[in-house]
Amino acid sequence: MIQKLCDHFEEIFGALILAVMVTVAFVNVITRYFIFYPLAFTEEITVSMFVWIVLLGTSAAFRRNAHLSMTFVYDFMPLSLKKVSFIISNAMCLVFFALLTWLGGVQVWDEIDLGVTSEALAIPTAIYSAGVPAFSALIIVRILQSCRDIIRDGSYR
Repeated sequence: MIQKLCDHFEEIFGALILAVMVTVAFVNVITRYFIFYPLAFTEEITVSMFVWIVLLGTSAAFRRNAHLSMTFVYDFMPLSLKKVSFIISNAMCLVFFALLTWLGGVQVWDEIDLGVTSEALAIPTAIYSAGVPAFSALIIVRILQSCRDIIRDGSYR
């Protein structure tokens, strides 16, 4: 059960976030057209949660090795160059998401130190921003898992 939860964390959490986003957006539409008073906080919630969903989708894509790639040149490479290209591209992804994790963490700490609050709900913006370093770290884990599986199978061929 726990293994299945870990394997499908992105889908489960992403579905919950999407359900919240849809509900909040639907309530905003209803209030805008029937009460003629839009709710200001809905945009704040949906935009922040959209960032979380994008990062969760990226993590799921790396887990399944289904991320966007251009393989035209890669397919014509000899096996030795394919392996080098595979290692370099995954190393670049790891560096990028490690930087995103670091810089996202710095942003969260800065928002905590400065006491920054959101405009509509007046809650700490660090709550919204915390998803960036957390899910970037999850992406790093998924990249490493995918690399392990691909190298073990030799499917980079």
